[in-house]
Amino acid sequence: MANIGLLTIWLNKKIVEPLLEILRKGAEPKLLAFSAALGFTIGLFPICGTTVIICGLAIASLGSHCHAPTVMVINLIATPIELSLMVPFLRFGEYVSGGPHFPLTSDALKKVLTLQASHEVLLSIAHALLGWLVAAPFIFAAVYILSLPLFKVLVHKFSTRPLSPKRSLSPTEGRLKDDEKEI
Repeated sequence: MANIGLLTIWLNKKIVEPLLEILRKGAEPKLLAFSAALGFTIGLFPICGTTVIICGLAIASLGSHCHAPTVMVINLIATPIELSLMVPFLRFGEYVSGGPHFPLTSDALKKVLTLQASHEVLLSIAHALLGWLVAAPFIFAAVYILSLPLFKVLVHKFSTRPLSPKRSLSPTEGRLKDDEKEI
């Protein structure tokens, strides 16, 4: 039970609180959805330990066109999913390339961990990368499409900033502004 309490504290500190802080600052929902899709897609990259570096490079190259904290938080959220999708990316890459089926054995893992990787292991890594490359645009689009309405609602609910000129007013807010002009 103590582990569950520690996990809850960690999740609140590393994921929930940063996301709430992002929402409170009132970022544009489209920017947040784009950044979430970018962080999630890169977070699924099938080589462990590289996603933070790749996210950093993406943030540096995109500059103000993405929201860096959102990219990094969503990248962190994607990590367990990344681990669970390595084999599907490998099999999908094998299917796309028509390559041989790589048997997943403890011997193959031992060779990778002891840096005695054979040609077959390196080919399987290439297949996993190919599987991710083919799937990445679809993953990005799906996350963007699903998260945009969510961010619109969440930003409206949690934002402490006034509406920016880019954001449309709701019909009731528009009427209030018109009523003020008449007075």
